[in-house]
Amino acid sequence: MSIFERIKSPTPRFFQALRNWGLFLTGVGITVLSLPAPLPETVSAIAGYMALAGAVLSGVSQTAVEQE
Repeated sequence: MSIFERIKSPTPRFFQALRNWGLFLTGVGITVLSLPAPLPETVSAIAGYMALAGAVLSGVSQTAVEQE
């Protein structure tokens, strides 16, 4: 099964929920990083890690498929 077939295949409900949480984490992380106010370095680092973790979580969850 190619990667394109996996992405187009039905995704189990558990992985749909994980994908949505990943998109939420990515959105929050990017929003915090794009604030015009200067933020402490720790907050910026945490926001960057949140965005990265959310993107990875969403990508991996999208490729999970139901077995027939």
